[in-house]
Amino acid sequence: MNLFNRFSARLKLKFTRRHVVFFLVLVPLPLIMLIIAMFGLNRYVTRTAAPYIYNDIAVIPKNHVGLLLGTIPVLSNGRINLFFVYRINAACDLYNSGKIDAILVSGDNHVKTYNEPEAMRQALIQRGIPESKIHCDYAGFRTLDSVVRCKQVFGQQSFTIISQKFHNERAVYIARKLGIDAIAYNAKDVNMRKAKHVTAREFLAKPVAVLDALIHRSPRFLGEKIQIP
Repeated sequence: MNLFNRFSARLKLKFTRRHVVFFLVLVPLPLIMLIIAMFGLNRYVTRTAAPYIYNDIAVIPKNHVGLLLGTIPVLSNGRINLFFVYRINAACDLYNSGKIDAILVSGDNHVKTYNEPEAMRQALIQRGIPESKIHCDYAGFRTLDSVVRCKQVFGQQSFTIISQKFHNERAVYIARKLGIDAIAYNAKDVNMRKAKHVTAREFLAKPVAVLDALIHRSPRFLGEKIQIP
């Protein structure tokens, strides 16, 4: 058995080296450097946000407002969007545990037939959250927009972001780079093997967040201030 394991490990090592050589020969050097840089930026964003992200509802500090980042309830294939379900669960858990007093639902509503905030508002009401405690931001077209508008439009300097871990890392990084005292609570993760496009999109989105911070990108819309009681 030990001899077989040694042989398998050696074969795997040779296989890996062969593929590395193949990659280095065929892929142009600038592209290799770009890929390495993107891995580095992903790790940088993750490590920067890590101290402000919580999995345990018992130890997360209290904030007046929870910023619930939007997504749709049903996917294009007709299946229930588990990202949506788990975020709603997390927001309800925070509210019912007294860790937030109100929920700001922020998402995309660029056309009448696509309304992330309203879908999440209705889901929260169905779960027993008082309607008066739910506030909607219909111009959260990007994570950056949602975070910045929570401060500049809704007047919150300190708040709790609610989404999955991979998304919270980027949102907290954006907030902290803008001087916002934000923390995050991780909703339950979704099996990424069933959502490979999300993994690929996030790999690109984190470096973009770093670029946005460097060039001080602004939200698409701001508008008049809205008070959250």
